[in-house]
Amino acid sequence: MPIIVNLDLILAKRGMKSNELAELVGITTANLSILKTGKAKAIRFSTLEAICKALDCQPSDILEYVED
Repeated sequence: MPIIVNLDLILAKRGMKSNELAELVGITTANLSILKTGKAKAIRFSTLEAICKALDCQPSDILEYVED
């Protein structure tokens, strides 16, 4: 898939664990894991907004388009 999810990189830069982010955002750790591994088919803008707010970043920091 040409969309790469860089959530692990941002979490590492912020020194935050996945379970902490999941709690701040209000999603399950299982759903966050699906997003982190790139297996998610979609993400709600409200979830993306909450992630960006919690990590103090932009959507482009998390999602990257790479041509096949």
